[in-house]
Amino acid sequence: MTDLASPNSPSDAVGLPARAAALDLLTAALGGRAGMDEGLSHPALAALDGRDRAFARALVMATLRHLGPIDAALQAKVKKAPPDKVVHILRLGVAQAFLLKTPAHAAVATSVDLVAQDKGLQMFKGLVNAVLRGLVREPPELADPDLLAPSWLYARWRAAFGAEEARQIAAMIAQEPATDLSLKDPAAAAPLAAELEAQVLPGGTLRTLKRGDLATWPQFAEGAWWVQDASAAIPARLLAVQPGQTALDMCAAPGGKTLQLAAAGATVTALDRSPPRLKRVSENLARTGLSAEVIAADAANWPDRRTFDAVLLDAPCSATGTFRRHPDVLWAAKPSDVAGLAAVQSKLLDAAARRTKSGGRLVYCVCSLEPEEGEGQVAAFLGRTPGVTLDPIGDGEGGAPSASRKADGTLRILPHHAEGGMDGFYMARFRKA
Repeated sequence: MTDLASPNSPSDAVGLPARAAALDLLTAALGGRAGMDEGLSHPALAALDGRDRAFARALVMATLRHLGPIDAALQAKVKKAPPDKVVHILRLGVAQAFLLKTPAHAAVATSVDLVAQDKGLQMFKGLVNAVLRGLVREPPELADPDLLAPSWLYARWRAAFGAEEARQIAAMIAQEPATDLSLKDPAAAAPLAAELEAQVLPGGTLRTLKRGDLATWPQFAEGAWWVQDASAAIPARLLAVQPGQTALDMCAAPGGKTLQLAAAGATVTALDRSPPRLKRVSENLARTGLSAEVIAADAANWPDRRTFDAVLLDAPCSATGTFRRHPDVLWAAKPSDVAGLAAVQSKLLDAAARRTKSGGRLVYCVCSLEPEEGEGQVAAFLGRTPGVTLDPIGDGEGGAPSASRKADGTLRILPHHAEGGMDGFYMARFRKA
């Protein structure tokens, strides 16, 4: 796995504290929607050196990307489910042995040691040892697309996109993504691509297989680029803002779209209800030398009466399309989330329409694969909003794959629509009469 710090840091040389930190991180990741983010700031992880921290993170990401097949393999060996902590240790043991290629003796022994550290779980040492040794003798299949997604989500994808498309979506879960970068100056794409060992994607995104500390990469300190998935970079391009026009980014954090609009010359207002998340927006604006008005406010109830030439609403959503970089979202999401978030999106869309000037453009997007948050949301919005019409998106516009363009001119980007993958998104552009 390329998340590892170095090929000179073999996983069997990494100590038990790294595996204990991985256990904490996996427990957090599967504990709720913000679990992975909270887990990454866990003191046990922060206390590790760079090599061990990279190993712990790589181990957890590999486990999450293959959690369905791992659990299927374990269920075939365990008749009665042990406590959750033991299950997590078994999951990490399988991932070590078969995904990170840790020598079998080390994967088994360190998993047994993790159980032994907890006095209340020592009775499960024999179980952990027997299950993992049994799997070593009969290696499981961990890349079956039919098992990679939670069953309820996979059923939704089959219903929405058909069996073959759903299988191709699910197959992307197991693949570790490259790093995508957006540029402050699109004209610098060629020289920056050479420096960053990157390819230039349609639309201007740079994609690199480089790993390691971003702050050490060429032109980071100079603010020439920021990390942003190729799909996430498309909505701001669809607004086609001109220098001097006003633009509102309604749910701005972490700020990639705000940076794009500012780099295009717009006078940008960035809203977000979370002051801690807005801090990151401000930090990126400072690093890149770009400017925007940053305001902590609920976009649906913001009392300011201004309207804007261009409005971008990247609405809160189930985020099921982001599983390539955040596989934990698949296991934290619940069926009830979709309906609850759809109500929030509806309210924000109405607010976005009010914020758009006559003749102005509005782009709505969600990083979700669920139709209720995309196609269904837009159909309902058009039905209740006179004076707002779809502004069809052209084939390939903004760097979008041709396969993602729907007959009505909206975009349904699926993760397998581009070589190497991209986040799943739905996007629609509107014009106000």
